[in-house]
Amino acid sequence: MSFSDLFGTGEHLRNLGHFAAIVNLAAADGEINAREEAQLKRFARKLDIGEEEYSKVLENPTSFPIHPHNSVEERLERLYDLFRIVYSDHDIEEEEEELLRRYAIGLGFSEKVSEGIIKRSMQIFSGMSFDDYRYLLNKEK
Repeated sequence: MSFSDLFGTGEHLRNLGHFAAIVNLAAADGEINAREEAQLKRFARKLDIGEEEYSKVLENPTSFPIHPHNSVEERLERLYDLFRIVYSDHDIEEEEEELLRRYAIGLGFSEKVSEGIIKRSMQIFSGMSFDDYRYLLNKEK
C-alpha cells in the first residue's frame, strides 16, 4: 500500500467533503427521500465515492471537513451540485438555505458574496445545466 493510498489524494478528500455537505443538505429537512437518495448515488459515482465511504458519510456527514478549490469556477460548480440536491424535491427549506450559506462561506466566498450567490441562485435555479446556471448567476438582474 502506498503512502497516498493511506491518506487519499487532495482531490478525493475535497470530493469526500463535498459529498458530506450534499448529504447534510439532503438530510436537513428530515429523512432522505427516494429522489434525494437517487441524487446522492449519482453524486457518489460522479465524485468517485466508494460504497464503504458512502456508508460512512451517511452515518456521520458532519465528520468530513470541506476542502475548497482555489478556482471560483470550481466553487460555483460545487454550489450548483448542492442546489441540485436541495431542489430535487422542488422546495428549499430554511435549514437547507442556512446550510447552503455556511457551505458557500466554507468554500471561501465572503459572507456578503455568499448571501448574494444564494439569493440569486434561489431566484434562477430550476434544474438547469451548470453552464446556464453560471451564465444566469453572473447576469445582471
